[in-house]
Amino acid sequence: MSEEQLHDINQLMQVRLEKLAQLKEKNVNPFTYSFAREHFAQDIIQHYAEYENQQVSLAGRIMSLRRMGKAAFANVMDSSGRIQIYVRLDDVGEASYEVFKLLDIGDIIGVQGKVVKTHTGEITIHVSVLELLTKNIRPLPIVKEKEEDGKIITYDAFADTEARYRQRYVDLVVNRNVSDVFVKRAKIISGIRQYLDEKGFLEVETPVLQPIYGGATARPFTTHHNALNMKLYMRIADELYLKRLIVGGYDGVYEISKDFRNEGIDRTHNPEFTMMELYVAYKDYYYMMDLVEDMVTTIAQKALGTLKITYQGQEIDLTPPWKRITLFDAIKQHTGLDLYGKSTEELKEVAKRLHIEIESFWGSGKILDAIFGEKVEEFLIQPTFIIDYPVELSPLAKRHRNDPKLVERFEPFIAGREIGNSFSELNDPIDQRERFESQMALKDAGDDEAQMLDEDFLRALEYGMPPTAGLGMGIDRLIMLLTDSPSIRDVILFPTMRPEIK
Repeated sequence: MSEEQLHDINQLMQVRLEKLAQLKEKNVNPFTYSFAREHFAQDIIQHYAEYENQQVSLAGRIMSLRRMGKAAFANVMDSSGRIQIYVRLDDVGEASYEVFKLLDIGDIIGVQGKVVKTHTGEITIHVSVLELLTKNIRPLPIVKEKEEDGKIITYDAFADTEARYRQRYVDLVVNRNVSDVFVKRAKIISGIRQYLDEKGFLEVETPVLQPIYGGATARPFTTHHNALNMKLYMRIADELYLKRLIVGGYDGVYEISKDFRNEGIDRTHNPEFTMMELYVAYKDYYYMMDLVEDMVTTIAQKALGTLKITYQGQEIDLTPPWKRITLFDAIKQHTGLDLYGKSTEELKEVAKRLHIEIESFWGSGKILDAIFGEKVEEFLIQPTFIIDYPVELSPLAKRHRNDPKLVERFEPFIAGREIGNSFSELNDPIDQRERFESQMALKDAGDDEAQMLDEDFLRALEYGMPPTAGLGMGIDRLIMLLTDSPSIRDVILFPTMRPEIK
């Protein structure tokens, strides 16, 4: 914000503080305790025939104001939308009208009055009782709108993305579509719970603070427990605790949780994010592919009413069945290179030829993943399951029943973006220990995202875990897709931000 803008805001705030003082001089409480609200703007507008000439009680924020001497029109916005009100001195009385004259855009008021239509046909509350509920001190960014061909066109909007994410409370007030995204988010998450509950899965809770982090390839956040004098990690995934519960005898468990990864921030990554993880006994990754198809399409149909959606201008059809293709076949399709069975050194040469930056300590799995990410992902617009990954890249997945160099793993991709990860889960404790040890060797070589060896989890596997299928799904990315949001910050109410520069 420029010094000139800051000066203007300070001046406006000073004017409002003076009005606040005047209200107090009139013995008006500018921050009241409650209001008997009984009606909402959109309900009145949508059911005007029922409300015509009826008394209503409504509360909301003044979003526009047109004074005409002894009368005025204003637009009031509540959680459902906007409605016009008409305030006249002769109807509300001199004392209330004197208070009304001290009001500004952004003030929160309560009104009672009769529902009518103006000469121009606009549904309006003709106010008989007006009460100031909260005085606005800091002016709102003014969002201007006009109607063209029956459509509302917004201009001069509160569009500074950093300010919007940092001051979400203002964003929600002045950008009406933002609130709709988060209402839809809540409904999508509720729909996932309902879907899984109806399938017989049990929702559980597992620790956020963990003595050993695991279940994913990522750097953790660390903290310290004073009473126990021990280092703890904020979870990067729920996997290892949920699989302990399968060992304990549950047939199917899931958790919708906040996970934390100490990594960069971009359009698809936020250090704090929402994950859904699901584990079911006696199933494999083929079962889970069918479940993902069914769950996503069920949720989309309920949330949007269609399986044919548009994401950032791309037409996408979610209708099953989704395409299934192996990782190596997808790479070959988009690069012309058959990389199956190539050594680490050979893959390093391929990456160099393809101008893909890699780290010297990377093994073949991470190099393949980098090649796939650079040369394939962006083309996976229609729903696609990428299946059968190299063992090194998937230390918690079961070896492929037909090829021990691979694991039974898939990732669903839509709109060029991975939205989940699933395995036939590794339940052989001897193989799991060897995989953990390989990961620790990578960590010693400099890979700070490699997984830790978890002795307690290995002990659980030694007691015996039945054949199990697991799934992790990024809720934020799914909501981005279903709300046509370009950035993960658009679907997280309070995303992680750099410190504000004063």
